[in-house]
Amino acid sequence: MRRLRSVVLSGAALLGVMSLAGGCKVSPPSRLEKSIVLAAKHHVTVRNKSEKNPIQYSADTLASGKEAFGHYCVACHGMDGQNTGIPFADRMSPPLPPLTAPEVQSYTDGQLKWIIDNGISPSGMPASKGTLSDDEIWSIVIFLRHLPPAGSQGEPEMYSH
Repeated sequence: MRRLRSVVLSGAALLGVMSLAGGCKVSPPSRLEKSIVLAAKHHVTVRNKSEKNPIQYSADTLASGKEAFGHYCVACHGMDGQNTGIPFADRMSPPLPPLTAPEVQSYTDGQLKWIIDNGISPSGMPASKGTLSDDEIWSIVIFLRHLPPAGSQGEPEMYSH
């Protein structure tokens, strides 16, 4: 684990030096930059990798997760979790990935709960500690594992007026 942290931190330092050489120009991240950040998130910054979801999948828990997601997550992720109808999703930096993307689905259930609890700074993903109960978060994790097809739920009402 120390070696991985050392590699990630060295890569981050190298990226920092490289970015200074380029001035203030902003461009999409390279594959190397994406892989370093992804490795850092999966192995260093996002915790609770081994925590298991205490709620079992059922039609009821999936419906509960969809309802909680509908109250707290649709403004940024769309009703289907794939950014359908979200006017700013592709203009954020970093871009908002669809929740079906491998980079999201490869997190463990415990890591997804940790992200929902604590947010991801500075990505725009807010922390929900104190807003959502553990049961609501775990049911959202179940919903995230069983997202409907893109566009099948329509657009959030707040953006369709």
